[in-house]
Amino acid sequence: MTCTHAALKRRDFLQLGFKYDNLLMEESAQILEIETFIPTLLQRQEDGYARLKRCILIGDHHQLPPVVKNMAFQKYSHMDQSLFTRFVRLGVPYIELNAQGRARPSIAQLYNWRYRELGDLPYVHEEAIFHKANSGFSYEYQLVDVPDYRGRGESAPSPWFYQNEGEAEYIKLLIRDVISRRCKPWNIEPPCKVTTVDKFQGQQNDFILLSLVRTRFVGHLRDVRRLIVAMSRARLGLYVFCRCSLFEQCYELQPTFQLLLQRPDKLALNLEECTPFTERPLGEAGNIHYITDVEDIGHLVNFRLEHLRQMQSMQYYAPHANADAAPPETGNGDIVLDNAKDGTEKENGEATDAVNNDKIEEDTVESKDDTVQEVNKMDEGNVTREDKMGEESADEAKDKMVETTAEVAIENNIVEVNANVAKDKMDEENALSKGVEQD
Repeated sequence: MTCTHAALKRRDFLQLGFKYDNLLMEESAQILEIETFIPTLLQRQEDGYARLKRCILIGDHHQLPPVVKNMAFQKYSHMDQSLFTRFVRLGVPYIELNAQGRARPSIAQLYNWRYRELGDLPYVHEEAIFHKANSGFSYEYQLVDVPDYRGRGESAPSPWFYQNEGEAEYIKLLIRDVISRRCKPWNIEPPCKVTTVDKFQGQQNDFILLSLVRTRFVGHLRDVRRLIVAMSRARLGLYVFCRCSLFEQCYELQPTFQLLLQRPDKLALNLEECTPFTERPLGEAGNIHYITDVEDIGHLVNFRLEHLRQMQSMQYYAPHANADAAPPETGNGDIVLDNAKDGTEKENGEATDAVNNDKIEEDTVESKDDTVQEVNKMDEGNVTREDKMGEESADEAKDKMVETTAEVAIENNIVEVNANVAKDKMDEENALSKGVEQD
């Protein structure tokens, strides 16, 4: 349990008669003195003597102290000093660990100068994962210089709150590229977490992307304890995004930044590696592709995402293309079945063509019958007109007869044209149906 929870539940522990002889506190250098003292009083005394026999404090006074938000208490009463730090300052004997087993030895060099003779456990030299390079990255650690983004560096929307949109956008695009290229194809969940250095103390991760935010003044980042916490969280890869011209002039941080500045200040990627792991040994950079600024990595990520979408669409349509392709020659049985299928489709096509031809002939006969009926109607009309012409003069009857004959001829031509148009339309539909069946 935490010290805060123990302080809240102290009455319950006393009522239950909870007893213990040994007390172990982890991260005790980040606990207030009063919070360290309360867990020692969670049980009743026996015959006027405390039952507690041993108290073990585990911590690192080179890392961040307890968080005190009141600046007056922090500055004038030294309330941010933990009991662990007080014992070290007063010269109480303590055991100091002299080996680390978390990070690569090259990453450990960024902060081991702060400790006395800090070495490495055999594990980090024998495990295979520490001998392989980081997939997609040319270096295992690197300092990346981020220029102004859209003409602006750090900003302060409110007092004591700083932000840097350029570094945030840079890291966001890098995470998106890593997830899209090395996580999605293998259905790996992106284990990313956004937090602050203070909240991440005591934790670790394989890869750390660190944004230092400040571009005008170093400010509270000048505290070496904060730097040690930030540099010691990564196991395999550490990539620091900052304004190099600002932090390289900070005297307190020189031992770390001198090592970081030995490598290029532009992010070096290996675009040929698209898997979570690589066989490239540590120390071999491979084919380096340098990223100049935020816009550059934005174009790169968008291009690779579009390429990934195209590949996924090709994989989606691949089964459909294989279904329409030629049958594989795996055996005589498959070929016979395919030939039988082709023959059946051919017979079905011929039967369909015959049905379409029959329909066309029926439509043609019907159109001819309609034409004959229309001609008969025209003849009947002519007979009626001839009866009327008997009452008129011979010349007028002759002229009307000529006009009527011309009208009949025109109507017959129109009927024939309509019949031809209907026949041509049926021929086109027949041709289209044959073309679809062949496809």
